[in-house]
Amino acid sequence: MNRMLLAGVCAVALLATGVTAAKAGDDEDLDLKVKWKGAPEFSNKDGSFKFKIRGRIMGDYDNVDQDTAITGEPDISGTELRRARLGVEGVIMTNFKYKFEVDFAGDEVSTKDAYVAWANWAPVEKSEVRAGNQYVYSSLEQVTSSRFITFNERAAFIDAFFLERQIGVGVLLGDDHWSFQTGYYGAPPDEQGDFSDDTSAFTVRGTVAPINTDTTVLHAGASYRHRDAGTSRDTGTAELFQYRARPDNHLADRFIETPNFASGDDMFVLEGAAVFKSLSVQGEYAQLEADDALAGFNPTYNGYYIDASWFITGEMRNYEADSGEFGRTKVLNPVTDGGWGAWQIAGRYDVLDLSDGSGAIPGCTECGEQKTWLIGLNWLTTDYTALKLQVAQAEIDGGANDGAEITSVGLRAQIDW
Repeated sequence: MNRMLLAGVCAVALLATGVTAAKAGDDEDLDLKVKWKGAPEFSNKDGSFKFKIRGRIMGDYDNVDQDTAITGEPDISGTELRRARLGVEGVIMTNFKYKFEVDFAGDEVSTKDAYVAWANWAPVEKSEVRAGNQYVYSSLEQVTSSRFITFNERAAFIDAFFLERQIGVGVLLGDDHWSFQTGYYGAPPDEQGDFSDDTSAFTVRGTVAPINTDTTVLHAGASYRHRDAGTSRDTGTAELFQYRARPDNHLADRFIETPNFASGDDMFVLEGAAVFKSLSVQGEYAQLEADDALAGFNPTYNGYYIDASWFITGEMRNYEADSGEFGRTKVLNPVTDGGWGAWQIAGRYDVLDLSDGSGAIPGCTECGEQKTWLIGLNWLTTDYTALKLQVAQAEIDGGANDGAEITSVGLRAQIDW
C-alpha cells in the first residue's frame, strides 16, 4: 500500500512536470524558472504554471510520567516519527491549483490535503473554491500548519472535538485585514465508503485583523461548526461521536474521555492573537454541545488555552491575514550563514473540561477536566529546520483518574520543504 501511494505521488509529480515542460516547448514565452522554497519550485515566466514537491519530517523523543499509582498506566520513554509527509502542489493555467500530500508516520498511510481549487475568481487577495480533502475551518491553531505552531502538539480541545480534515467543498476569501471560510463536508478519507449516510459537517469561520503591519498584528475571529454522525453500512446504526484528548503529548495515554454517545454536536470557537515585534500572545475558547442519543441529556463541553512567546533573537511571527493563520517565521541569522538561528521561549495554559453530565451519561467513568501547563524552548536553525523542547504537567480532576498528575518532556527535530 505504501509503495502504491508513493508511486502515485511520483506519477503526479512527473505528470505535472511534463505538462509544464510541454507548454514551455509550445510557447517560447513560457521560460522555465526555478525558485528555492525549501525545495525547488518550478514555474514558467508569468507564473501561470507552477510545480513543487513538498513534505515534512518530525521526529520526537517523549518521556512521560503517567502517575501509575492512580491511572494504572505505565510510564513512557519512547521515540516516534510524528509526521513523515510527501506530496506535490502546483498551479495550472493561473486559476487552477492542486495539492496532494500523504503521511507515512507510524507505518501507516493517511491522506492529508488532497484537493483541487479554482482560484482568483474574486477581486480580493485570496479567493478559492476547494474540492477534496481539506481542513474543516474552525480554529486558528488548527488551520495553522503543524510546521508553524509554537508547541509540539495543538491544544487539547482540538484533539477532543475533532478539528481535522474531511472530504468536501470549501470557499475561502481573504485580503490584507480579513478572511472568511465556509464549507460542507462528508467523511474523512479513512472512513470513506464505511457509511450508508456519511458523517457530515458544516462550518463557517471569519477573522479580522484591524492592525496588520510590519511590527504589529491584532487578530480576532469566530467560527461555528455543526456535525451529524454517519450511519454504518455494516450495522445500519449511527457511529456515535466520542470526545477525548491526550495531555499535550502524543505518546501519552488519554485520561479524560467520554464513551461513544453523541449523534451530533454544535461547536462555537472564539479566537484572538496579538503580535508586537518579537512578542506574541494567542488564545482560543471553544464550547461544544453534544446531542446525546442514549440518555437524552445534552452535555456542554468546553476547552480553552492561552499562550505567550518571545523571540529572544528578534524575529517576528509571520501572520497571513488573507487566511487568518500564522505562517513561516523568517530567521534573521540562520546557522547556515554562521548565525545563531532564532531562539524562542514560550508558555501555555491549556484546559479541557469533559465533566458535564458525567453522572447522566452511561459509561462516563473517565469524564473529567484536564488542566495543563507547558513551557517550551524552540531553536529555529533555518527557515525550514527546527529543534523544539517542551515540558508539560497536566492535572486531572474528576472521573476514574481524579488527582492524577501527568508530567512529560518532549523533544522534536523537524524539517520541511
